[in-house]
Amino acid sequence: MSLLKRIGFYLIGLSIGLVVVTFFLREKGTSFCYGPNCRVLKNIRSKQITFQEEVQRAFVANAIDTTGITQAVFTDGEVNFSESDTKRDSCKTYVIEAVLNSKEISISVENCDSIAKIYDFKLRQ
Repeated sequence: MSLLKRIGFYLIGLSIGLVVVTFFLREKGTSFCYGPNCRVLKNIRSKQITFQEEVQRAFVANAIDTTGITQAVFTDGEVNFSESDTKRDSCKTYVIEAVLNSKEISISVENCDSIAKIYDFKLRQ
């Protein structure tokens, strides 16, 4: 069997395998979070999220819904690691920037073991 024929059979088998694996993983609902931004956001989404009172008042004043925050910011947001404090042992703080309802927002989150507290909110212009 020539080398070209072997490569052809290999590519056919590889493409069939990729289609099958993609089909099963899509049905399972898995996600591939390998980057640091994705891992931090996924970790925060997996915890109970609480809001401080002044943050809730700022949301009401700017007509922002808390479900929109948890949906848009914690799935599509970008973690600003230069402004975040990741050196702590217990509760690390992250600054997450996102666009919500055509407004640029910045949220500071204290990420502890079982709870994530949103303690600061800034509307950027």
